[in-house]
Order: sequence, then C-alpha cells, then structure tokens
Amino acid sequence: MRWGQAFIPTLREAPADAVTSSHRLLLRGGYIRQVAPGVFAHLFLAQKSLSRIKQIIREEMNRIGGQEIGLPVLSLSPPGNESRLGEAASDLFKLRDRNQHELDLGAAREEAMAQIAHGELRSYKQLPQIWYQIQRKFRDEPRPKSGLLRLREFAMADACSFDLDEAGLEVSYQKHVDACTRVFRRCGLKYLYAQTHSTLTAENISSEFVAPCEVGENLVAVCDCGYAANVQTAEAKSPPAHDLDGNAPLEAFATPGVKTIDDLVRFTSESPTRMIKTLVYMAEGQPVVLLLRGDQNLSEPKLARVLGADVFRPATPEEALRLHGASLGSLGPVGLKGTRLIADRSLDGRKNLMAGANQDETHLRNVTPGRDFTAESRDIRLATEDDLCLRCGNHLHVAKTIEVGRLAKLGGHYSEAMHTTVLNQHGKEVPLMMGCYGIGLERILAATVEQNHDDDGIFLPRAIAPFDLIVTAAQMDDGPVRTAAEKLYEEAQAQALEVLFDDRAERPGVKFKDADLIGVPYRVTLGRRKLEQGLVEIFERSTKRIEDVKLENVVRYLKENYLR
Repeated sequence: MRWGQAFIPTLREAPADAVTSSHRLLLRGGYIRQVAPGVFAHLFLAQKSLSRIKQIIREEMNRIGGQEIGLPVLSLSPPGNESRLGEAASDLFKLRDRNQHELDLGAAREEAMAQIAHGELRSYKQLPQIWYQIQRKFRDEPRPKSGLLRLREFAMADACSFDLDEAGLEVSYQKHVDACTRVFRRCGLKYLYAQTHSTLTAENISSEFVAPCEVGENLVAVCDCGYAANVQTAEAKSPPAHDLDGNAPLEAFATPGVKTIDDLVRFTSESPTRMIKTLVYMAEGQPVVLLLRGDQNLSEPKLARVLGADVFRPATPEEALRLHGASLGSLGPVGLKGTRLIADRSLDGRKNLMAGANQDETHLRNVTPGRDFTAESRDIRLATEDDLCLRCGNHLHVAKTIEVGRLAKLGGHYSEAMHTTVLNQHGKEVPLMMGCYGIGLERILAATVEQNHDDDGIFLPRAIAPFDLIVTAAQMDDGPVRTAAEKLYEEAQAQALEVLFDDRAERPGVKFKDADLIGVPYRVTLGRRKLEQGLVEIFERSTKRIEDVKLENVVRYLKENYLR
C-alpha cells in the first residue's frame, strides 16, 4: 500500500478526554475515530490489525475442531431470559419490532447456540461439538471510557462446546484454554491465566486471560509460583496477627460519632487489623451476618458460593436495626441469637478484638471469636497485597489487568432451562453439558498498545501490526532514491510481505515521526547519502536499533533476521 493513497489521518495531539495510552495513540495514529460514546469507527490501520487478530483466532479455533458459524445480531427475547443470562441481562440493548415483539440486540451467543443445539442435536453420537463465531456485539455500558477498553459495540470471538457429560466438558474446556494461550502468545501479548468467578451462577467454574496493564480495572492476585486468580476469587492466607496477650473480659466503651472502621481507627488509634467489620445481608428473605477483619472487604462471588445462591443484597438500615437493635456503625456479633453468622477465616484464632456492641455509639473491647460468639469460618473476603499464597506461602502481588478472554463451564445452566437434551448410550435423555468461551478483539489491540508504546508512539508485534514494514523514501524528488524505493517495495510485496510504502512528498522528519507513531515493527529507509554507498537503513521500532544493509540483500536479510 502506498501511504500517499492510504487513509491514515495521524494527529499531532490527541483529544483531552483520551486519558489512556491506547486511546490516545490509536486516535493519534489514525486507527480509530469516535462516533458516539463507547462507539468507534475502525479506520484502515485498525481494520488491518483486527483482521490479523481474527485470522489467528480462526486458525487456533479450527485447530481444536471448532466450526465457524454466523449468528444473527437480532434475536427474540424468550421468557425467562433474564434468569439464564444472570447479571448480563441488565446490559442488553432491547427493542421492539412493528409487531411489538421484544428483541435483544447482540445478546449472549451461548443462548443462541443452545437454541440451535436444541433443535438439531439428538444423540450422543453427534458429540462433542465446538461452534464459534466472530461478530459484533452490543452492551448497554453505563460508563463507556478508555477508548477500546470499555465499549458499547465491539467485536468478539464467541465459542460454545457441547458434550455428553462433565468429563467431556473438561476436555473441551482444556482445549479452549490451550487455544486461547496460543492466540495471545501469537498476538505478542503479555498475559496471565487466572481463576475468576462466574457472572451466571454461584456454582459455575470460570477462568480468564488478562493482560497486565497499569490502566487495567481487573485486580488479579499473582504469585511467583504460578498461581493467579481474580482478587474476588483468590484463595489466600492472612499473615500472622499480633493480638494482645491474655484472656481479657469484654469491655464496653462509648464511641460517639463513630460510624465506620476508619472512624474507629481515628478514635482509638488502633490498627484496623484488630477490629471486626460487621455486615448484614439478606438472602432468600433471611438475614445473614458477615464478619471480616477491619481492613478487609467482602467478596460477593465468594459469598455466593458459601450461600449457594446468586441472589442476595445488603440489608437496609431498618432491617439491620430490627436484627441488632442498633444503627449501622455499632453492629457486632456478640449476643446475636437465631441468625446465621459467617466469619472470614482471617478471624480464626484471633482474640481481644474490637467490635460494635449492638448499642448505638458503643463498641466492645477484647472480643474473642469462639468465646464471645460462634460463627461459621469461611473464605469470604477479597485477597490483598499483604496475603500469603496458599500453595507456597510467599506473598501475593496484586496486579492491575485488562480482561481479554473469559472461559466458563456452564454445565446444564442453559440446556436445562431450554430443555436441550440428547439421548445417551443407554437411550436416556440427558441435558447437554455446555462451555462458553470469549475473546475480545479490540481489547487485544488496546492491551497490546498499552504494553508496547513509548513517547513517540506504538510498536506493535509483527503478528498484529497493520504492516510488516514501512519502506520510506527520504527524498521522493531524488530520481535514484525514488527508483530504488519503488523496486524495493515491489520486491518485498513479491515475497508476500505486508508493506507500506511512504511515497509522500514530505520532509524525512515528518515521515519518521509518522512511522514511529503508527506502530509498524520495521522501517527501511532509503536516503541519498547511504544509497550512494549501496546501503539502506533498517530501523527496529521496538528497540530503536539501527542497522545498515546492502540494498541488493535487504529483503532476504529482513526475512532471515527479523521477519522469521
């Protein structure tokens, strides 16, 4: 492609609202343009990069036996759809046709695939099946931001597996883990494979591929031993606590104006690790009292697994008052009768702590679990930077990440709701075991830019860069330079390389700045002085290494040393 004919509208400055590096540089590099909040047009360079990402995904999905299909963007919204989709139901775009049928726009693809399986799969002999598609999806995102990282319209590769039983599902799940690993590795993305929680039901098993980035909103607990899990899911051990010695008796003390743990820390000058945080939740109409260490926070996905339910909520102040006889801020576990108490494991073996006294503006000192109250000991908190890995005992590190892929074992969640069954070897009707798997294409591009940029612009890995190299004629008005550049451009194309030929009548400095900005991994520059010596300059964008090579050998040299 000749740059002089291409539509690559580079910008010297990015709009002020572009705060992440990927947003700013993809705008400046002429990859994207915003047309509405959370909605972007993919221009020429972005389309080429995304096409390469799609091809990598197709090759790896086909490698595990995936069959590409195409599903409609519009689908009828069936009764009970919200219960099957879980939290995702609230993000659907909905509309009505002229006959007042309610339609979903770009709904969950596993729903549509399960519907097809319901009508077509009859016997275990047809299994296993893996279907996938790469298509636009839509989400009614309330706060779109960060360019391509939080969108309302985006491209996804969605796959579903169908198996006879859980053993078959495990095989299909691992195939997709392996396929995703190869996809992200081939894209040149630095990634982690982490356990996470399901957004559908408390029982579903899920994992995610995430890209470590400072602008990431996902927090993942990581250990050098290889363990990684979302902080809402991660299992961890608290470091040993330092409690006051002895078996001191309970002591009430006035705490006027104290409403939060932070207030109590300021009032007493004690560490929050010596305090008990008391939360009240309602599950199936019944109160549940949750106890955590003062510096820790509740993980609702963990709580869902403990309760065996995915529908629960914080109690209102009125509900908490009826249970405890005190207002929020003075709640505690001592003296509670007839209600379920669940304490995080970080409180195991602790003594002489502080907690609310169930009397307004009053707290208790020397509260000792097991002596002063009895509670179930469960893991219900978010993992933190201070925690220890359960596998090896080393400290965990909490990394900011961007989610780029998600995998889930759905089991019979959809198939049972939609009566999607097959006959097994014994002629018995059984529900299909399903798995769902998704990869975000724009997120791969944006996360890769976040990991591969400097003050001058982007340096994309070759596998997903829009071009393999740029041939730059420093002086297009110089006959020998122009002739040599044209010949090199044609020779590189003949060797099946994706080449951008900068044939513009611009100053060399302008050409170099634009080339640095757009992220093509290599630049071959032909200039008057070096060409007189029979040399051209190879510039590697990621390392800024410069090497002079003889003109007649440059394509072969590139393929042998750079473009392998």
